[in-house]
Amino acid sequence: YASSSSVYGGNTSMPFSEHDSVDHPISLYAATKKANELMAHTYSHLYGLPTTGLRFFTVYGPWGRPDMALFKFTESILNNKKIEIFNYGNMERDFTYINDLISGVFSLIYKVPKLGSNSEFKNDTLSKDAPYRIINIGNSSPTNLLNYIEIIEKNIGIQARKKFVKHQIGDVKSTWSDISLIKSISGYTPKTNLEDGIKEFIMWYRNYYKV
Repeated sequence: YASSSSVYGGNTSMPFSEHDSVDHPISLYAATKKANELMAHTYSHLYGLPTTGLRFFTVYGPWGRPDMALFKFTESILNNKKIEIFNYGNMERDFTYINDLISGVFSLIYKVPKLGSNSEFKNDTLSKDAPYRIINIGNSSPTNLLNYIEIIEKNIGIQARKKFVKHQIGDVKSTWSDISLIKSISGYTPKTNLEDGIKEFIMWYRNYYKV
């Protein structure tokens, strides 16, 4: 099931590890994801139902959600509208290209033995009480928001009209995924750098919306 990097909340220790405490979410969205993990653990404990929670880190790419930054920025720049830059650009995100994310999910489905009472993985987050585990899937390469916008501008060929605004309540300042666990158990390695991923998205956007 899909969880989220948002569960790490106000953690300041980087990169975010599956072994970190996630007891302090700073948004309702994060709280619901944490609640989902807790319910999964309970089902695993009560009924022996194997569950693997995947904490996704800022997924982007073709067919991305319209409410996500890359989609909103691209749309606004192409329509000569200002883009809002929260916390005055002092933010970092570990952006994960959709193809890499899918590869990570497939690697866990097809390359890793099913969870069971005898399942053991080096440095895994398996629960002692249930067939339950949590795994990060990210790019493990955080990027500053202003650098991110520069790459978008470069690929569109238009400079954005920027409106710098204060921190948005509920937003974390930085995310950075520790992906050593998924690497050790499935061999997952992200292959798409941010410039190539943004380029692919903008090509898709122009083609889909006939821009």
